Amino acid sequence: MTYAIQADGLVKHYGQTKALDGVDLEVSPGSLVGVLGPNGAGKTTAVRILATLLRPDGGRARVHGFDVVRQAHQVRSLIALTGQYAAVDEALTGVENLMMIGRLLDMPRAGARRRAAELLDRFDLTDAGGRAAKTYSGGMRRRLDLAASIVGRPRVLFLDEPTTGLDPRSRTELWGVVRGLQSDGTTVLLTTQYLEEADQLADEIVVFDQGKVIARGTSGELKAAAGGQVLDVRPVEAAHLGRVERVVGEVLGVAPDTVGGQVTAAVHDPSMVPVIVRRLDDLGVVASELSLRKASLDEVFLALTGHRAEDVAPERDAGAGARPEVPA
Repeated sequence: MTYAIQADGLVKHYGQTKALDGVDLEVSPGSLVGVLGPNGAGKTTAVRILATLLRPDGGRARVHGFDVVRQAHQVRSLIALTGQYAAVDEALTGVENLMMIGRLLDMPRAGARRRAAELLDRFDLTDAGGRAAKTYSGGMRRRLDLAASIVGRPRVLFLDEPTTGLDPRSRTELWGVVRGLQSDGTTVLLTTQYLEEADQLADEIVVFDQGKVIARGTSGELKAAAGGQVLDVRPVEAAHLGRVERVVGEVLGVAPDTVGGQVTAAVHDPSMVPVIVRRLDDLGVVASELSLRKASLDEVFLALTGHRAEDVAPERDAGAGARPEVPA
């Protein structure tokens, strides 16, 4: 089988820092794989190598069988990359932005105009197509940026944290667009810091931490690693916090976290929650908040790595403002 994306032992150094430390990755054609991790985990560095913008210091990567270093030109003919921030020309209209990309891809003017109209309609931007991009909302700019990425109908699309800075509504709208791209047969590699985003979109999730792949699997499998569900209990009286902490720990058999007047613990067996409620009632503890929810990204990371996501240093913006590294 020829994978759409395949990486074996990718290594990248910045001085003494290993941005990537032996990353292996396999993505089947037509699938959507989410690369999950905090800032500094190595996600962006991996994408830049796969998109031929950086050379790896070790290992090998291929896109549809083409080596990203030795056959960079062939790889670029198959891929598109949408970065963390919209890269559209704000002085141009939506139509002009898309036509410009089409012309750069050697489309005839009429063909570029037809493709621009088709994409504006698909991304719900037809009414705004004649307006300058600087008048667009953040969500509209991201949709235009994504439309620009697929003017040339790429077989593989890299989305590097595409919903950064978007409000919840715009993020949900963009998720719908991404689902549509996958349904067309496009292979998508999506990097994100949001477990919910990967949960909504990805067929499989690969978790990065400190330059390594530390886990992979479906969303359900990863959540199971963090206990599957999480119990939050906040007593009405702050003086009862110790009682809550003791009861939750005894019933669940774990050491709960207590932050900001709230006790939190991973729950492997939801049937234990009524037991906790009864024990607290017997002790006269009244809860102002008691909820059972899905694990968050931070809790998944805590379970997998022993540290929270925000404890990782920001990733160096590899290659920002620099020319792509291409073979001589």
